[in-house]
Amino acid sequence: MTEKKNIIIITLSFLICFIFFMPRNVMAEDNKHSEIVEDIEEIEEKFDAGELIFDHILDSYDWHICTWKGKHISVYLPIIVFSEGELYCFSSRHFHHEHQYHTKNKHGDDVVFEIPSEGRYEGKVVRVMDDGTQIRPFDISITKTVCGLLISCTLLVIVFLLVAKGYRTRGFKAPKGLQALIEPLVVYVRDEIAKPNIGEKYERYLPYLLTVFFFIFFNNILGLIPFFPFGANVTGNIAVTAVIALFTFFITNFTGTKHYYEDIFNTPGVPWWLKFPLPLMPIIEVVGCFIKPVVLAIRLFANITAGHIVLLGFICMIFIVGEMSAMAGAGMSVMSLILAIFADCLEVLVAYIQAYVFTLLSAIYFGMAAKEIEN
Repeated sequence: MTEKKNIIIITLSFLICFIFFMPRNVMAEDNKHSEIVEDIEEIEEKFDAGELIFDHILDSYDWHICTWKGKHISVYLPIIVFSEGELYCFSSRHFHHEHQYHTKNKHGDDVVFEIPSEGRYEGKVVRVMDDGTQIRPFDISITKTVCGLLISCTLLVIVFLLVAKGYRTRGFKAPKGLQALIEPLVVYVRDEIAKPNIGEKYERYLPYLLTVFFFIFFNNILGLIPFFPFGANVTGNIAVTAVIALFTFFITNFTGTKHYYEDIFNTPGVPWWLKFPLPLMPIIEVVGCFIKPVVLAIRLFANITAGHIVLLGFICMIFIVGEMSAMAGAGMSVMSLILAIFADCLEVLVAYIQAYVFTLLSAIYFGMAAKEIEN
Protein backbone atom coordinates (compact mmCIF):
# COMPACT_ATOMS: atom_id res chain seq x y z
CA MET A 1 0.00 0.00 0.00
CA THR A 2 2.85 2.35 0.87
CA GLU A 3 4.61 1.57 -2.42
CA LYS A 4 1.46 2.43 -4.36
CA LYS A 5 1.23 5.78 -2.55
CA ASN A 6 4.86 6.55 -3.38
CA ILE A 7 4.31 5.70 -7.02
CA ILE A 8 1.25 7.96 -7.17
CA ILE A 9 3.13 10.84 -5.49
CA ILE A 10 6.12 10.49 -7.86
CA THR A 11 3.83 10.35 -10.89
CA LEU A 12 1.89 13.45 -9.84
CA SER A 13 5.12 15.35 -9.10
CA PHE A 14 6.49 14.46 -12.52
CA LEU A 15 3.28 15.61 -14.25
CA ILE A 16 3.25 18.92 -12.36
CA CYS A 17 6.91 19.62 -13.22
CA PHE A 18 6.28 18.61 -16.83
CA ILE A 19 3.28 20.93 -17.14
CA PHE A 20 4.81 24.00 -15.54
CA PHE A 21 8.35 23.82 -16.93
CA MET A 22 7.59 22.63 -20.47
CA PRO A 23 8.75 25.22 -23.05
CA ARG A 24 6.13 26.86 -25.21
CA ASN A 25 7.56 25.66 -28.52
CA VAL A 26 7.35 22.03 -27.33
CA MET A 27 3.66 22.49 -26.64
CA ALA A 28 3.15 24.00 -30.05
CA GLU A 29 4.95 21.13 -31.77
CA ASP A 30 3.09 18.47 -29.80
CA ASN A 31 -0.26 20.02 -30.63
CA LYS A 32 0.85 21.05 -34.13
CA HIS A 33 -0.69 24.49 -33.67
CA SER A 34 -4.00 22.97 -32.73
CA GLU A 35 -7.16 24.96 -32.13
CA ILE A 36 -6.42 25.08 -28.38
CA VAL A 37 -3.13 26.95 -28.95
CA GLU A 38 -4.87 29.34 -31.35
CA ASP A 39 -7.50 30.05 -28.71
CA ILE A 40 -4.78 30.75 -26.11
CA GLU A 41 -3.01 33.13 -28.49
CA GLU A 42 -6.29 34.91 -29.10
CA ILE A 43 -6.77 35.30 -25.33
CA GLU A 44 -3.19 36.58 -25.07
CA GLU A 45 -4.00 39.45 -27.41
CA LYS A 46 -7.20 40.43 -25.64
CA PHE A 47 -6.54 39.71 -21.95
CA ASP A 48 -5.25 42.56 -19.80
CA ALA A 49 -4.87 41.69 -16.11
CA GLY A 50 -4.48 45.31 -15.05
CA GLU A 51 -7.63 46.36 -16.89
CA LEU A 52 -9.62 43.52 -15.31
CA ILE A 53 -8.45 44.35 -11.78
CA PHE A 54 -8.93 48.12 -12.02
CA ASP A 55 -12.28 47.67 -13.72
CA HIS A 56 -13.43 45.91 -10.54
CA ILE A 57 -11.89 48.08 -7.82
CA LEU A 58 -12.59 51.45 -9.46
CA ASP A 59 -15.98 53.12 -9.70
CA SER A 60 -17.87 53.25 -13.01
CA TYR A 61 -21.13 54.40 -14.56
CA ASP A 62 -22.18 50.87 -15.49
CA TRP A 63 -22.07 47.50 -13.75
CA HIS A 64 -20.37 44.90 -15.92
CA ILE A 65 -21.76 41.43 -15.17
CA CYS A 66 -20.04 39.14 -17.68
CA THR A 67 -18.96 38.73 -21.29
CA TRP A 68 -20.84 36.15 -23.35
CA LYS A 69 -19.72 35.25 -26.89
CA GLY A 70 -17.83 38.50 -27.25
CA LYS A 71 -20.73 40.64 -26.01
CA HIS A 72 -20.58 42.56 -22.74
CA ILE A 73 -23.57 42.13 -20.45
CA SER A 74 -23.87 45.16 -18.19
CA VAL A 75 -26.37 47.08 -16.13
CA TYR A 76 -26.38 50.66 -17.38
CA LEU A 77 -26.86 53.07 -14.49
CA PRO A 78 -28.48 56.53 -14.62
CA ILE A 79 -26.27 59.57 -15.07
CA ILE A 80 -27.49 62.70 -13.27
CA VAL A 81 -25.54 65.94 -13.73
CA PHE A 82 -26.07 69.66 -13.19
CA SER A 83 -24.56 71.93 -15.82
CA GLU A 84 -25.08 75.69 -16.15
CA GLY A 85 -28.13 75.62 -13.92
CA GLU A 86 -29.86 72.75 -15.71
CA LEU A 87 -30.42 69.13 -14.71
CA TYR A 88 -29.65 66.36 -17.21
CA CYS A 89 -30.64 62.73 -16.67
CA PHE A 90 -29.84 59.91 -19.10
CA SER A 91 -28.57 56.35 -19.21
CA SER A 92 -24.88 55.47 -19.39
CA ARG A 93 -25.86 53.16 -22.26
CA HIS A 94 -25.41 56.10 -24.65
CA PHE A 95 -21.67 56.19 -24.00
CA HIS A 96 -21.27 52.51 -24.92
CA HIS A 97 -23.14 52.75 -28.20
CA GLU A 98 -22.52 56.32 -29.40
CA HIS A 99 -19.59 57.41 -27.18
CA GLN A 100 -21.34 60.76 -26.76
CA TYR A 101 -24.75 61.85 -25.55
CA HIS A 102 -26.42 64.68 -27.47
CA THR A 103 -29.36 66.62 -26.07
CA LYS A 104 -30.83 70.14 -25.99
CA ASN A 105 -30.87 72.72 -23.24
CA LYS A 106 -33.83 74.98 -22.40
CA HIS A 107 -32.75 77.44 -25.11
CA GLY A 108 -32.69 74.76 -27.79
CA ASP A 109 -28.88 74.68 -28.08
CA ASP A 110 -26.99 71.43 -28.52
CA VAL A 111 -25.45 69.92 -25.38
CA VAL A 112 -22.88 67.13 -25.62
CA PHE A 113 -21.64 64.89 -22.83
CA GLU A 114 -18.92 62.23 -22.99
CA ILE A 115 -16.56 60.17 -20.83
CA PRO A 116 -12.91 60.78 -21.86
CA SER A 117 -10.63 57.74 -21.99
CA GLU A 118 -7.59 59.84 -21.07
CA GLY A 119 -6.59 63.20 -19.73
CA ARG A 120 -7.55 65.16 -16.65
CA TYR A 121 -11.15 63.89 -16.52
CA GLU A 122 -10.47 60.29 -17.50
CA GLY A 123 -13.45 58.06 -16.68
CA LYS A 124 -15.64 61.00 -15.59
CA VAL A 125 -18.63 62.58 -17.30
CA VAL A 126 -17.74 65.91 -18.90
CA ARG A 127 -19.60 68.42 -21.01
CA VAL A 128 -18.00 69.22 -24.37
CA MET A 129 -18.33 72.91 -25.17
CA ASP A 130 -18.61 74.38 -28.65
CA ASP A 131 -14.89 75.18 -28.76
CA GLY A 132 -13.98 71.59 -27.81
CA THR A 133 -13.03 72.29 -24.20
CA GLN A 134 -14.24 69.94 -21.48
CA ILE A 135 -15.88 71.12 -18.28
CA ARG A 136 -16.82 68.94 -15.33
CA PRO A 137 -20.51 69.29 -14.36
CA PHE A 138 -21.83 68.73 -10.85
CA ASP A 139 -22.13 64.95 -10.89
CA ILE A 140 -24.61 63.08 -8.64
CA SER A 141 -24.90 60.00 -10.85
CA ILE A 142 -25.84 56.54 -9.57
CA THR A 143 -22.48 54.85 -10.07
CA LYS A 144 -21.56 51.25 -9.33
CA THR A 145 -20.40 52.15 -5.83
CA VAL A 146 -23.58 54.12 -5.11
CA CYS A 147 -25.73 51.26 -6.43
CA GLY A 148 -23.83 48.75 -4.29
CA LEU A 149 -24.23 51.07 -1.32
CA LEU A 150 -28.00 51.28 -1.81
CA ILE A 151 -28.25 47.49 -2.09
CA SER A 152 -26.22 46.85 1.06
CA CYS A 153 -28.11 49.48 3.09
CA THR A 154 -31.44 48.02 1.94
CA LEU A 155 -30.36 44.54 3.03
CA LEU A 156 -29.07 45.94 6.31
CA VAL A 157 -32.40 47.62 7.05
CA ILE A 158 -34.33 44.46 6.13
CA VAL A 159 -32.14 42.29 8.38
CA PHE A 160 -32.56 44.53 11.41
CA LEU A 161 -36.30 44.98 10.84
CA LEU A 162 -36.62 41.19 10.85
CA VAL A 163 -34.51 40.97 14.02
CA ALA A 164 -36.63 43.66 15.69
CA LYS A 165 -39.80 41.81 14.66
CA GLY A 166 -38.37 38.64 16.20
CA TYR A 167 -37.84 40.38 19.53
CA ARG A 168 -41.38 41.75 19.48
CA THR A 169 -42.94 38.35 18.78
CA ARG A 170 -40.63 36.13 20.85
CA GLY A 171 -40.12 38.42 23.81
CA PHE A 172 -37.50 37.14 26.26
CA LYS A 173 -37.22 33.67 24.69
CA ALA A 174 -33.87 32.40 23.48
CA PRO A 175 -32.97 34.00 20.12
CA LYS A 176 -32.91 31.95 16.96
CA GLY A 177 -32.37 32.53 13.26
CA LEU A 178 -31.17 36.03 12.46
CA GLN A 179 -31.53 36.98 16.12
CA ALA A 180 -28.99 34.33 17.12
CA LEU A 181 -26.60 35.66 14.47
CA ILE A 182 -26.93 39.38 15.18
CA GLU A 183 -27.38 39.49 18.96
CA PRO A 184 -23.87 38.21 19.88
CA LEU A 185 -22.34 40.88 17.64
CA VAL A 186 -24.45 43.63 19.20
CA VAL A 187 -23.57 42.46 22.72
CA TYR A 188 -19.90 42.22 21.79
CA VAL A 189 -19.78 45.78 20.45
CA ARG A 190 -21.55 47.01 23.59
CA ASP A 191 -19.61 45.06 26.22
CA GLU A 192 -16.15 44.76 24.63
CA ILE A 193 -15.83 47.97 22.63
CA ALA A 194 -18.16 50.70 23.90
CA LYS A 195 -18.17 50.16 27.67
CA PRO A 196 -14.43 49.66 28.29
CA ASN A 197 -13.32 52.56 26.07
CA ILE A 198 -16.02 55.19 26.68
CA GLY A 199 -17.20 54.54 30.21
CA GLU A 200 -20.52 55.15 31.90
CA LYS A 201 -21.87 57.41 29.14
CA TYR A 202 -21.30 54.81 26.41
CA GLU A 203 -25.03 54.66 25.55
CA ARG A 204 -24.97 58.05 23.85
CA TYR A 205 -22.39 56.72 21.35
CA LEU A 206 -23.59 53.12 21.05
CA PRO A 207 -26.10 53.66 18.18
CA TYR A 208 -23.38 55.17 16.01
CA LEU A 209 -20.84 52.48 16.89
CA LEU A 210 -23.31 49.69 16.06
CA THR A 211 -24.24 51.41 12.78
CA VAL A 212 -20.62 51.78 11.76
CA PHE A 213 -19.71 48.22 12.70
CA PHE A 214 -22.55 46.55 10.81
CA PHE A 215 -22.32 48.91 7.83
CA ILE A 216 -18.64 48.16 7.31
CA PHE A 217 -19.01 44.45 8.05
CA PHE A 218 -21.98 43.98 5.69
CA ASN A 219 -20.30 45.86 2.83
CA ASN A 220 -17.03 43.98 3.33
CA ILE A 221 -18.84 40.62 3.14
CA LEU A 222 -21.07 41.55 0.20
CA GLY A 223 -18.01 42.78 -1.69
CA LEU A 224 -16.60 39.24 -1.59
CA ILE A 225 -19.62 37.72 -3.35
CA PRO A 226 -18.67 37.68 -7.06
CA PHE A 227 -22.22 37.74 -8.42
CA PHE A 228 -24.53 40.61 -9.35
CA PRO A 229 -26.00 42.49 -7.48
CA PHE A 230 -23.15 41.96 -5.04
CA GLY A 231 -19.39 42.31 -5.48
CA ALA A 232 -19.19 46.12 -5.51
CA ASN A 233 -16.05 47.48 -3.88
CA VAL A 234 -17.94 49.88 -1.57
CA THR A 235 -15.59 49.99 1.42
CA GLY A 236 -12.67 49.95 -1.02
CA ASN A 237 -13.74 53.39 -2.22
CA ILE A 238 -11.86 56.18 -0.46
CA ALA A 239 -14.87 58.54 -0.69
CA VAL A 240 -17.03 56.12 1.31
CA THR A 241 -14.44 55.48 4.02
CA ALA A 242 -13.63 59.20 4.22
CA VAL A 243 -17.28 60.08 4.89
CA ILE A 244 -17.53 57.50 7.69
CA ALA A 245 -14.27 58.80 9.18
CA LEU A 246 -15.63 62.38 9.02
CA PHE A 247 -18.66 61.29 11.05
CA THR A 248 -16.30 59.98 13.73
CA PHE A 249 -14.30 63.22 13.57
CA PHE A 250 -17.36 65.48 13.98
CA ILE A 251 -18.91 63.39 16.76
CA THR A 252 -15.61 63.36 18.65
CA ASN A 253 -15.06 67.11 18.46
CA PHE A 254 -18.68 68.25 18.83
CA THR A 255 -19.18 66.16 21.97
CA GLY A 256 -15.77 66.95 23.40
CA THR A 257 -15.73 68.30 26.95
CA LYS A 258 -13.77 71.19 28.42
CA HIS A 259 -11.21 68.73 29.73
CA TYR A 260 -10.77 67.30 26.21
CA TYR A 261 -9.93 70.70 24.73
CA GLU A 262 -7.66 71.55 27.66
CA ASP A 263 -5.63 68.44 26.84
CA ILE A 264 -5.27 69.71 23.28
CA PHE A 265 -4.41 73.37 23.86
CA ASN A 266 -2.82 73.15 27.34
CA THR A 267 -1.52 69.61 27.63
CA PRO A 268 -0.82 68.80 31.30
CA GLY A 269 2.63 67.53 32.26
CA VAL A 270 4.33 69.22 29.29
CA PRO A 271 7.09 71.85 29.93
CA TRP A 272 5.97 75.46 29.40
CA TRP A 273 8.65 76.09 26.77
CA LEU A 274 6.85 73.59 24.48
CA LYS A 275 3.70 75.74 24.73
CA PHE A 276 5.11 79.29 24.71
CA PRO A 277 6.17 81.33 22.77
CA LEU A 278 5.90 78.68 20.02
CA PRO A 279 2.86 76.49 20.77
CA LEU A 280 4.55 73.30 19.58
CA MET A 281 2.46 70.82 21.58
CA PRO A 282 -0.92 72.47 20.78
CA ILE A 283 0.01 72.41 17.08
CA ILE A 284 0.87 68.71 17.28
CA GLU A 285 -2.38 67.95 19.14
CA VAL A 286 -4.51 69.89 16.63
CA VAL A 287 -2.82 68.21 13.68
CA GLY A 288 -3.38 64.88 15.42
CA CYS A 289 -7.13 65.58 15.57
CA PHE A 290 -7.17 65.73 11.76
CA ILE A 291 -4.77 62.85 11.23
CA LYS A 292 -6.97 60.41 13.17
CA PRO A 293 -9.88 60.39 10.67
CA VAL A 294 -7.42 60.28 7.77
CA VAL A 295 -5.83 57.15 9.22
CA LEU A 296 -9.27 55.59 9.78
CA ALA A 297 -10.27 56.20 6.16
CA ILE A 298 -7.01 55.05 4.58
CA ARG A 299 -6.67 51.91 6.74
CA LEU A 300 -10.12 50.60 5.77
CA PHE A 301 -9.78 51.62 2.12
CA ALA A 302 -6.29 50.14 1.68
CA ASN A 303 -6.98 46.81 3.39
CA ILE A 304 -10.21 46.09 1.50
CA THR A 305 -8.78 47.20 -1.86
CA ALA A 306 -5.65 45.11 -1.35
CA GLY A 307 -7.78 42.05 -0.60
CA HIS A 308 -9.74 42.44 -3.83
CA ILE A 309 -6.52 42.91 -5.83
CA VAL A 310 -4.99 39.75 -4.35
CA LEU A 311 -8.10 37.70 -5.15
CA LEU A 312 -8.26 38.94 -8.73
CA GLY A 313 -4.50 38.48 -9.07
CA PHE A 314 -4.84 34.76 -8.34
CA ILE A 315 -7.54 34.45 -11.00
CA CYS A 316 -5.50 36.40 -13.54
CA MET A 317 -2.57 34.03 -13.01
CA ILE A 318 -4.55 31.38 -14.91
CA PHE A 319 -4.49 33.46 -18.08
CA ILE A 320 -0.97 34.80 -17.57
CA VAL A 321 0.46 31.29 -17.20
CA GLY A 322 -1.85 30.16 -20.01
CA GLU A 323 0.22 32.31 -22.35
CA MET A 324 2.97 29.73 -22.00
CA SER A 325 0.79 26.78 -22.91
CA ALA A 326 -2.75 25.51 -22.66
CA MET A 327 -1.77 22.72 -20.26
CA ALA A 328 0.15 25.15 -18.07
CA GLY A 329 -2.95 27.31 -17.84
CA ALA A 330 -5.06 24.28 -16.97
CA GLY A 331 -2.60 23.25 -14.26
CA MET A 332 -2.39 26.78 -12.93
CA SER A 333 -6.17 27.02 -12.75
CA VAL A 334 -6.23 24.36 -10.04
CA MET A 335 -3.56 26.09 -7.97
CA SER A 336 -5.10 29.54 -8.52
CA LEU A 337 -8.49 28.27 -7.45
CA ILE A 338 -7.07 26.83 -4.24
CA LEU A 339 -5.19 30.07 -3.49
CA ALA A 340 -8.26 32.16 -4.31
CA ILE A 341 -10.46 30.11 -1.97
CA PHE A 342 -7.86 30.43 0.79
CA ALA A 343 -7.57 34.21 0.23
CA ASP A 344 -11.36 34.52 0.14
CA CYS A 345 -11.65 32.78 3.51
CA LEU A 346 -8.93 35.06 4.84
CA GLU A 347 -10.85 38.08 3.52
CA VAL A 348 -13.90 37.04 5.52
CA LEU A 349 -11.74 37.34 8.63
CA VAL A 350 -10.34 40.66 7.40
CA ALA A 351 -13.90 41.90 6.80
CA TYR A 352 -14.66 41.41 10.48
CA ILE A 353 -11.30 42.71 11.70
CA GLN A 354 -11.58 45.96 9.73
CA ALA A 355 -15.10 46.59 11.04
CA TYR A 356 -13.85 45.85 14.57
CA VAL A 357 -10.77 48.10 14.29
CA PHE A 358 -12.72 51.04 12.86
CA THR A 359 -15.35 50.74 15.61
CA LEU A 360 -12.74 50.28 18.33
CA LEU A 361 -10.72 53.35 17.32
CA SER A 362 -13.90 55.42 17.07
CA ALA A 363 -14.83 54.31 20.60
CA ILE A 364 -11.36 55.23 21.88
CA TYR A 365 -11.67 58.72 20.37
CA PHE A 366 -15.13 59.13 21.91
CA GLY A 367 -13.74 58.03 25.27
CA MET A 368 -11.04 60.68 25.05
CA ALA A 369 -13.64 63.34 24.22
CA ALA A 370 -16.00 62.28 27.05
CA LYS A 371 -13.35 61.96 29.75
CA GLU A 372 -14.73 64.73 31.94
CA ILE A 373 -18.28 63.35 31.68
CA GLU A 374 -16.99 60.09 33.11
CA ASN A 375 -15.52 61.89 36.09
